[in-house]
Amino acid sequence: MTRRRPRGLTTVELVAALAVLLVLTTIAIPLKRFDEKRRREDELRHSLELLRDVIDQYKALVDQGKILQKDVDQKGYPRTLDELVEGVDVGNPLTGKSTKRHFLQKIPIDPMTGTNEWGMRSYQDAWDATSWGGENVYDVYSLSDGKALDGTYYRDW
Repeated sequence: MTRRRPRGLTTVELVAALAVLLVLTTIAIPLKRFDEKRRREDELRHSLELLRDVIDQYKALVDQGKILQKDVDQKGYPRTLDELVEGVDVGNPLTGKSTKRHFLQKIPIDPMTGTNEWGMRSYQDAWDATSWGGENVYDVYSLSDGKALDGTYYRDW
């Protein structure tokens, strides 16, 4: 009569399998966090590029005389970010007709703060100003105090 070996895992095999799963989990969790942070940094870069691009588009239309500004302090820049969403009248000097131009559908969310609030600088402010002068929107930056993967602060981007 042959002896049948019981089926299933021994305690040692079970402990070894759990140890391997534990090691894989401890490696995967930090990688997931790293990947999530990198994804949010990419979103921040994209949002900053978008905002800066539409500010430049606005300025270009003012320089071409297609947007008339009443206030000299604006220096060709929008008063607020909301103005880019609400739109402005853009005129055609040849026909004399104007149309409403919306530069943004909505103000993008800062992925680091989770809000659509951005730090702003006026043309008249210092390049490293941390408070907005209020005359116009020349530049935007994140209000996050966090540090990026490359060691820089998000507010300095």
